[in-house]
Order: sequence, then structure tokens, then C-alpha cells
Amino acid sequence: MTQQEFLQDLETFLEEWQNNEPTVWVHTSGSTGIPKPLQVEKGRMMASARLTCQFLGLKEGDTALLCMPLQYIAGKMVVVRSLIAGLKLIPVAPCGHPLKELKEAPTFAAMIPMQVYNSLQVPQEKHILRQIKHLIIGGGAIDTTLANELKDFPNPVWSTYGMTETLSHIALRRLNGQEASEWYTPFDSVRIRLSDEGTLMIHAPNVCSEELTTNDIAEINEEGKFRILGRKDNTINSGGVKIQIEQVETLLREHLSIPVQITAAPDAKFGEIVVILYNKVEDEKEIKAVCEEKLPPYWQPKRYIPVEELPLTGTGKPDRATARRMARGE
Repeated sequence: MTQQEFLQDLETFLEEWQNNEPTVWVHTSGSTGIPKPLQVEKGRMMASARLTCQFLGLKEGDTALLCMPLQYIAGKMVVVRSLIAGLKLIPVAPCGHPLKELKEAPTFAAMIPMQVYNSLQVPQEKHILRQIKHLIIGGGAIDTTLANELKDFPNPVWSTYGMTETLSHIALRRLNGQEASEWYTPFDSVRIRLSDEGTLMIHAPNVCSEELTTNDIAEINEEGKFRILGRKDNTINSGGVKIQIEQVETLLREHLSIPVQITAAPDAKFGEIVVILYNKVEDEKEIKAVCEEKLPPYWQPKRYIPVEELPLTGTGKPDRATARRMARGE
């Protein structure tokens, strides 16, 4: 996307925001394969924006970097926060290096892990990144390597937790400083609990009219904070692109006569990468050739791992937890 096209998208959204309709359209990130359109209330978006601005202490005149696509909630919410708090918006067309042309750091920036990772690799961009007063990172998993590179940043760096239905994030956790933690702190108006299946349930009346049941298996501590242990569904989030494991395996079964399993491993750049497990007696070159020919680019495995046998549960189903451990080399 060019800068001119992005500015046109911004103008279109501002026109939609200022019309008389009570809602705007957003797209989900497509955890089941195809992004779905969703109508959200402007009033609830404003409430969500106030929560973030109050939590971070953003004030009128502060600058805010907009470097996320405007069809998704994350990009739209950067704009709404700017409107609500009187922030000066710095629009940069979504790309892997959004800090490349900046001469000075914005007060506030919301970025995905891949953008942060890329910026850390370029000295000038890293210098700008370190100067951002309030950096929030969302849209994908933050692996240990990336987190470690952020630990000595002088200003607060946050990992966000949320989804389209909660109008961006409803909880944050610090990645650096003495307050660094693997536990997310929900905003004051947000209540959480666990479902019978151990998945996180969210009651955030200011931003969503109904209690939400997520697919994230979680743990809640005595302080009311939570951490994510894994996914109930089998979704890989690679660089912000969500990949359904079963969809990849189904497509491969049409072209491979041997069983394989798709899983994920942590990655510093993309958060997670696609990994394929196969029996070590099979020909890796044949498997790789099929993957490269038949799978869309984002679905293609970044790592091929031969194993003694594919992990199965007692009922013969793929043992997803064991597969992930094998992909991590455990």
C-alpha cells in the first residue's frame, strides 16, 4: 500500500466516523480463515479509547503513530484515541519498517511484533523505537527473544490482550522495567473469569454488551490478573496472519499420501512460525515440494522436523500440545 492510498483510507474512515450512523464496519483478523465484517458502535469505541488513554496518561498534543491497516480494529482505534484525546496523528502506510522515515519518536505507537522486530535490526530505527514514550505491541505473540531485547528500554513497553469484539485491547502487561510480568492486568471496568473448559471469559460492559468466551486457555491469579497458556482452537498467529492448522492439514492430505502434522514454534520476528512434523523415514524433499507448490505463501512451513512418530492422543487424534513441545525442541 502506498502512502497516498493509506491517506485516502484514513480520509474515508474519518468521513464514516463523522456521519450520523451510530456504527462503523470493521473486519476481524480471520482466525478461522476468512476475515468477517462486523458492525461496532462508535460510542463503545470511544469508551475503549478513553480506557487506553487514561491508563497510559496520554494528553492533548501528544503524537500518535498510525501504522496499521484501517480495515481492522487496531488501526481504527489509533485514530479514535487521537480524536478523543486530541493527539496529533502521524500516519505511515502499514509496512515492515514504519519508523524508517521518522526523524523523531512519537509519544505513542501501536505496532505488531514483526514491525518491532524489524525496527530493532536497523540502528536508526532502533534509536527511534527506544524513544517512544508509550509503545504497545499487539496482534501476535511476543516470543522470549523479542521480549528480552525490549527489557532495557527506558520507557514503558506493553503487550496488549484483546480482539475485534472487545474493540482492541482490554488488558496490558509490561514487558520492561521492574513491573515486567507475564500476567495481564485488565482495565478497571473489565471483569474476567474462566469457563468450564478453562478458557478466558471477558465481561467489559463499556465496550461489549455481552460476556465474551474466548478460545484462549488461561490462568487467573489471586490479584485478578491473567496469563494465557495456549489456544483451545488450533490457530497459528504468524506476523499477524492467523492460520488454521486443520485447514493446512486438510489441503496437504489432498496431495500427500503420508501423514504429517502442522504445528507452531515461537519466532522472534513473526511471533510464531508454521512447523511441519513428519515421520523420519519419509522424504523431506517430497514434502517440501508439495508444500511450496500447493500451500499459500503464509501457510508454508518455515521448519521441517523429522520425528520417530507423530504424536497422537489415546483416541488416535493429533496431540496438539505434544506437537508444539516437539516443535520447540522440548
